[in-house]
Amino acid sequence: MKRIGLGLLLVAAIIVASAFLFQQRIGQTLFERAARAVPGRDQLTSLNDGLHIGLCGTGSPMVNPQRAGPCNVVIAGKQVLVVDMGENGNRNLNLMGISAGDVDALLLTHFHSDHIDGIGPLMLYHWTRGTRSAPLPVYGPEGVEQVVAGFNAAYALDHSYRIAHHGEKVVPPGGGGAAARPFAIPGKTAIVMRGGGLTVTAFKVDHDPIRPAVGYRFDYKGRAACISGDAAKSANLIAVCKGADLIVHDALQPRLLRHIGSAFAAQGNANTAKIFTDIEDYHATPEQAAESARAAGAKMLVLSHLVPPLPYTYLYPAFLGDARARFDGGIVVGEDGMLFSLPPKSATIDRRKLM
Repeated sequence: MKRIGLGLLLVAAIIVASAFLFQQRIGQTLFERAARAVPGRDQLTSLNDGLHIGLCGTGSPMVNPQRAGPCNVVIAGKQVLVVDMGENGNRNLNLMGISAGDVDALLLTHFHSDHIDGIGPLMLYHWTRGTRSAPLPVYGPEGVEQVVAGFNAAYALDHSYRIAHHGEKVVPPGGGGAAARPFAIPGKTAIVMRGGGLTVTAFKVDHDPIRPAVGYRFDYKGRAACISGDAAKSANLIAVCKGADLIVHDALQPRLLRHIGSAFAAQGNANTAKIFTDIEDYHATPEQAAESARAAGAKMLVLSHLVPPLPYTYLYPAFLGDARARFDGGIVVGEDGMLFSLPPKSATIDRRKLM
């Protein structure tokens, strides 16, 4: 038995030594195999017809390595729309197998930095990955022109470098940057897009003092989904999202957040502690989001823009509080890479992870 044990140890040692001795060659082979797989990963070609809601970012301005900034992708038939583009949202789209070159438009809910600071990479990849000849359309309420103009100005030099380096055939000069598509909401709602069986309705939400702030409802072949953006409990959201199959709602748990604020106060950082107090009143709690989903008659509630950060799933029950007691549909704590599929002529909601 000792001889067998020594023999196995010797074999293991030889294997380990070989791995180090031929590390360069093995690494090159592994990388070549991985590189061949990258261009072929296209989730859009594998999706059946229907309304699909993907989470390309479920985080907030608070640091959370597991979550990108606020980002959602909506796929309806052949149309691909992104709602908000927080930091690393474009990275996650790629990891999910959705190319920015296939994105037809970006819709912004409001202009807080964490909802727009990923626009630059999305613009670039929309142009270079798709060889686009027209800029990325960016829809939003009043003020979207200023946001888009700022990003275009910031990326103007980079734009010229790309054309000079790669040539106009690869990166058509007219395809870089973004183009603002502002819309007004005279009342409480406005249809901002319609075509291909899809209707997109913008609706006002309560995110005071930030105005304008909107959410979006998506209707496609008898299925409907709402994305709240950032919102406290809003009567208008409940009214507009009546009968929606799925609601993606921001959520902040004050009981957990106050521990962080108290820690900053104890360190003598009163300004940061005040910020943590201030943000409580313009986001819905998980319980309030659940109440809204119940009042709207939704089938499923997905919580996103999670505050505070939740690095472990073990924390989810503490974050939810008694939300499940206030809504008898499904409640999901959103995670980056989740995809929810709503097939036409069906009541089912299928869920899977793309990353």
